[in-house]
Amino acid sequence: MKKINIHEAKTHLSRLVDEAAKGKPFIIAKAGKPMVKVVAINEAAPKKVKRLNAMPGVFTIPDDFDTRHQEEIEKMFYGEDE
Repeated sequence: MKKINIHEAKTHLSRLVDEAAKGKPFIIAKAGKPMVKVVAINEAAPKKVKRLNAMPGVFTIPDDFDTRHQEEIEKMFYGEDE
């Protein structure tokens, strides 16, 4: 990937933006240290993962979901009450 210093990026910004928009991303560096990556905004965004309610009507979450088997779990952690 092309790395460009800030001064050159300021001088040639229009051309660089056009290139990035065409799918040629680049990195802007300051004193040789990479600072930002310039990419086209029409690139595919990360796919959202829908976790709950992905299949309505197929699965249901019980009302006691957060307390189910609570007594058994507490016994495993704290031991039997005497």
